[in-house]
This record gives sequence, structure tokens and C-alpha cells, in this order.
Amino acid sequence: MKRYDLERVDLPKMSGTSLAMFARAIQTPIVGAAALDKLAADAGVGVLADARLDEPPRPLPLVPVQIADPQRKDPAVDLSPIAAVTRTDRFTARQIVESYERGETDPVKLTTEIFERIDRAQLGTVFIKKQLDHALRQAKASKARWDEGKPLGPLDGVPVAVKDEMDLKPYPTTVGTKFLGREAAADDATIVKRLRDAGAVFLGKANMHEIGINPNCANPHYGLVRNPYDPSRDTGGSSSGSAAAVAARFCPLALGADGGGSIRIPAALTGTVGLKATYGRISEHGVAPLCWTVGHVGPIGTSVADVALGYALIAGPDPLDANSLVQPPVALDGLGEDLTGLRIGIFRPWFEHAEASIVSCCDAAVEHLVAAGAKRVDVDVPHLDLIRVAHAITILSEMATSMDDHAEHHGELAPHVRVNLAVARRFTSADYVRAQRVRNRAMAALDEVFEEIDLLVTPSTAITAPPIPVTDPKMAWSDLSTVTELMRYAFLQNLTGHPAISVPAGYDGAGLPIGLQLTGRHWEEALLLRAALVVEAATAYRPAPESAA
Repeated sequence: MKRYDLERVDLPKMSGTSLAMFARAIQTPIVGAAALDKLAADAGVGVLADARLDEPPRPLPLVPVQIADPQRKDPAVDLSPIAAVTRTDRFTARQIVESYERGETDPVKLTTEIFERIDRAQLGTVFIKKQLDHALRQAKASKARWDEGKPLGPLDGVPVAVKDEMDLKPYPTTVGTKFLGREAAADDATIVKRLRDAGAVFLGKANMHEIGINPNCANPHYGLVRNPYDPSRDTGGSSSGSAAAVAARFCPLALGADGGGSIRIPAALTGTVGLKATYGRISEHGVAPLCWTVGHVGPIGTSVADVALGYALIAGPDPLDANSLVQPPVALDGLGEDLTGLRIGIFRPWFEHAEASIVSCCDAAVEHLVAAGAKRVDVDVPHLDLIRVAHAITILSEMATSMDDHAEHHGELAPHVRVNLAVARRFTSADYVRAQRVRNRAMAALDEVFEEIDLLVTPSTAITAPPIPVTDPKMAWSDLSTVTELMRYAFLQNLTGHPAISVPAGYDGAGLPIGLQLTGRHWEEALLLRAALVVEAATAYRPAPESAA
């Protein structure tokens, strides 16, 4: 058994005046440099400088399978398995479509009702921007298609939320800031266009943590996003609005983005399903350039079937994104089948490094996987602390570089964002190159792990939804210790590009959701969905109290 080296990181918590003062202090040459160096040291960044690295840098976690013709046309994904595994106990895309088919409601009525529910809900700012008139125009067009018996596809008339990190006509793309998105997007992001082509009705732009730099619900510019399971609790982030919109039953499907767990963490904390596909599987065209080598976009849904549907519709090659042209065809093979012969790996010290209720709940989920035919295998996942630091240096360096294009607006960023970017700017080019050498090591290590197993199983987060630490919904806060607890199981897959899914596995004593994370080999999203269905089927479902608002 290799040494498990992840430890809890204890860093200062700040909010309000103290945070604002610290953000100003770090701008001073002497005091600021000393404070930032100590902050980085306390976070364990020094482990990278001390590491002996023989590997060359690997700048992208891309694992080419085939070089595709930019004009290639893959066969349409067979969506028929989804109907057989759709849940009937929740607000799903299939349930909505069937209600249209039976004439029980229509897209215009449903859209109007959802906007009324959004306005009644006490969940903070779930949407940065939404327009009833725009949504109704889409809904009326959908109703006309249903009336003619010619729906566009499996999402025709189904409400969808879009994280404000990707382009959606006719909205601006603010990325959670006050200075980006001064003009409306001229076109849809590729993934938005693919859902629009399937008939989706877009509710608006979902709130997010400013530039996606932390996995919590804070956004002092627009207001925080409250957890539908307990409005005093965090939704997680940075896809906070997307996850809350799904958990609150405003929509069965939303688009999120994940550079360090930003789909999987809010999914886990809100009792929803979140998929981060293989790096390069889903086009990034039309998505804000924040963290090029660790960023992914993907679906958050009410159920595994909804996420499978969203994934099948948005994944696949896009001539406008070169990284997407090296993938095998998208498929949903094995969906609904048992897990006979599947090997699931558990690195026990890592698995158990979470709250007791989470470990217990996730252990029960593992037993469900075994009962479905899977074989449990003990594995080692080495270098986790080194990988954690390499991921942090990579994502923060890339975000700082992205924000350099908007240097004149630096003072308009929230204070906790400025602190994170200031830490990033203390990193050197050598630090970044070392981090890419660690990426190479991490990918090689996981290659060895996946020779022994088919899926790696962990909790999704080490804690359930933490309390929101401020009373003013537009107050910033910084709690990097809690950030590390939320990200304990998330950073690895962003650095290596492996696909991972968070699926609800139960609830703690306070009724807060717990997520189980499954990680697979590159391009094997169908296997993740197949195993997640087993966990979902064995887990009692409790809708969020705020979903009935």
C-alpha cells in the first residue's frame, strides 16, 4: 500500500471587511509578497518544488483515439436505452415530453409555470439573467411543433438552464463578473446549439462563482445561490445556479462547466447527477476561455437518464474545436445492464478521508454495485498531494493569464477572486512546467490503476453542503480550507482528463445529499452511466423541499 499523503489544509477564513482589507494589503510590494508566500506555503505548494520529476511536461490531457475528418459524420447516438431507464419519481425530460404527448400540458403552460416558481423560490439568485418573453417565444414555437406532431427531438419544449460561462443568444456572457458580457452573444456555443436543435427551451443564464475560481455559491455581484435542500447551506460551485435550477425542479437538465469539480461538487451537494466527460469529448467552442487544459463542460440533471440524454446530444466532434476531433463515436452501450465482471477500485485511505456519514453512505453504494455483479478491488492511487498542487498551479495560472486580458478591470473583481489571482501570479513559469510534468506522471499512474480495474470509486466530496458563512447575500468570503474538503476527490480527473460522474448515494442526518463519484478510463462515459444507474436505482429519492415552492 502506497503512502496516502493528502491532509486537511488549515487556512484562514475571511469575509466582509477583513477580506477586503487583506485583498488591498496584498497589493503592497513587501507586505503583500510575504503574505502571499505564506498563504502558498500553508497550502502545501512547496511539495512541487521538492519533487524529483523525470517526466517531460504534458501540456494537455488529450488521449487521441482516432484523427477524425473535420467533416466526419458519426452515426446518430441510439437514444432508445434511455427510455427504459428513465425514472418516474422525479421531474425528468422524458416525463415532460410524455406529458406533452398526452396533452396534459404544453411548452407554453409549463414555461409560464416555471417562471412563476422561480420568482416564488427563496433561493437567492439562481439566474444571472432570464427573460420570460424570450423563453415564451421558444415555448410557442415548440408548442406549434407538438400541435403538428413534428417535435424536433427528445428535448422539444423541455426547459434547460445554461451556466453563464457559455454563449447563449440573446444573452451576454458575463462569466459571473460585472465587466464581461457588455454585449449579447452573437451565436450559441456549440453545446447550446446542439440542445437548441433538439428543441430545448432555454430559461436563461445560470449564476456562477465569479470566473469559476472557487467551488462555492458566492457571487457578490449578483448574489449567492442557496441550496434547495436547505437554503442556509451552500450549493457548491462554480456551476451553482445550474445545479440549484435542477434540484429545485426549474428544469431537468442544465449545462455546467468543470475545471476543478465545478460540475460534480454542486451536483453532489444538491442531490443531482453531474458528468464531467473525457477531455475533448464535448466541444468548448463558445465557452469562456478560463482554464484551457483542465476545463470541461457538461450536463447536470435530475437523473442519470437525463444526464445520459444531455451527454448524447452535446458530445461528439466539432470542427470548431480541434481537441474534439480525436475521439471515438459517442454511444450509450450497456445502459441498463448489470455489472457482471466489472472491477471497481477503492483506495481505502482516500475513500475514508471524509465525514463519517459520507463514508458510510458511499460504502452502502459500493455494496449495491457489488450486488449488481461488480467485483471490489483494493488499489493504490499515488502522488495525490503532488497532483493536488499541480492542479492548483495549473488552473490558477491559466485563470490569471485569462484575466490578464482584462487587467483594467482587476479592481472590479470580488476581493476573494483578487486574492486567488494574486496567489497565482506568485507562481513562476518553472512552477507551471513542473505542474505539467506532474500531469504526465499522474496520467501514467492512472493508466496503471486502470489495468487492474474498470472504475475508480470515491465519495464526490469530503463534506456535505456547508453553511453559508455570511448573512449578506452579496458579501464575499474566502474559506480555502473548506475548498480543499469540497475538492478532495475532484482535482485528479481535471488534470488527467478522465471522465467522472457524481450520482446521489443518500443523505446525511440533516437530510443533506451525499454523492458517490465514479471515474473511468478515457472515452468510457457509457460505463460510468451504466454503473451510476445501479446506484441511482438502489438509492431512495427525496426531492428538495424548496422544489415544491
